[in-house]
Amino acid sequence: MEAFNESSPFNFSLPHNFGKRPTDRALSIILVIMLLTIMLSLGCTMEFSKIKAHFWRPKGLAVALVAQFGIMPLTAFGLGKFFQLNNVEALAILICGCSPGGNLSNIFTLAIKGDMNLSIVMTTCSTFFALGMMPLLLYLYSRGIYDGSLKDKVPYGGIVISLFLILIPCTIGIILKSKRPQYVPYVTKGGIILLLLCSVAVVVLSALNVGKSILFVMTPHLLATSSLMPFIGFLLGYLLSALFCLNGRSKRTVSMETGCQNIQLCSTILNVTFPPEVIGPLFFFPLLYMIFQVGEGLLLVAIFRCYEKCKHSSDNTKMTYKVDATEETLPTALGNGTYKGEECNVGFTSAFPKELDSGQKATEQLNVAN
Repeated sequence: MEAFNESSPFNFSLPHNFGKRPTDRALSIILVIMLLTIMLSLGCTMEFSKIKAHFWRPKGLAVALVAQFGIMPLTAFGLGKFFQLNNVEALAILICGCSPGGNLSNIFTLAIKGDMNLSIVMTTCSTFFALGMMPLLLYLYSRGIYDGSLKDKVPYGGIVISLFLILIPCTIGIILKSKRPQYVPYVTKGGIILLLLCSVAVVVLSALNVGKSILFVMTPHLLATSSLMPFIGFLLGYLLSALFCLNGRSKRTVSMETGCQNIQLCSTILNVTFPPEVIGPLFFFPLLYMIFQVGEGLLLVAIFRCYEKCKHSSDNTKMTYKVDATEETLPTALGNGTYKGEECNVGFTSAFPKELDSGQKATEQLNVAN
């Protein structure tokens, strides 16, 4: 493949000393702190017994792995063909599709009341299986797209580090919940505060580091691709889990795990595979994907919350209606085990006692007169 940038008609160049500036290092450190905080807080919501149950009955885990490594690479490959992307664009999107599940899925799973144990197990397993699945998938799907070999481009060290960043804080959180549950609320609240502060810092540093460079990647076909990929992942992940009759919490979990990708690994592969003059602004495609991934995930969370609120209101209305019909309309109809005729007579007598007494006296007076 020729070493030139087909991805943009602009004269694109990365910012000077990109990736080695103090702001870049500060951003990397803050992202690691965020990941550790998130995993520690989420670990406090998990239990060893429930995690073990997912391994002994791995139906949900198997469906999630098939969705992650089956749906997303095929979706990325299909979108590249549908929008007739050039080789570099198609390969950048394919690398994103072949990446394992990201940690953002764990936060979304918590927000939509999914199965947190399955979510963490799925994120861990997809990251572990990525050691073998990423080279295989990239080899299969990149044939005809990229003339070089990608087998040496997979960041195995980064994948192993991601595994440790997931497992260690999660294990600490689980142990803390089982041994010192009184500290869990403080850890959770502290984690939320730290996460909010770090999120603000990440937004500010990202804007300073990237600047206007991301505008070069915002072409119509790349905007369409980066918006459709997470949506298709969320949708097909849910449909696949419904096809295998998983429960509601597991369906939502698999949906989130399928649509959310590990953007850091994707960026690393793009960085080590292509020089800036070849990949051009596509270096920022993972960031563009993350923007749509976050936006669509938040939209799904909002839809689920609204649906749950409306359903709860509807259930309360039905319960009130049943109570009124039972206690006020028919107060003595079904309480004594008698026959219907006797129920009606009892109700009639109790409703009109004075009228019956006066009628009975009039009849007795007529009989005496006769």
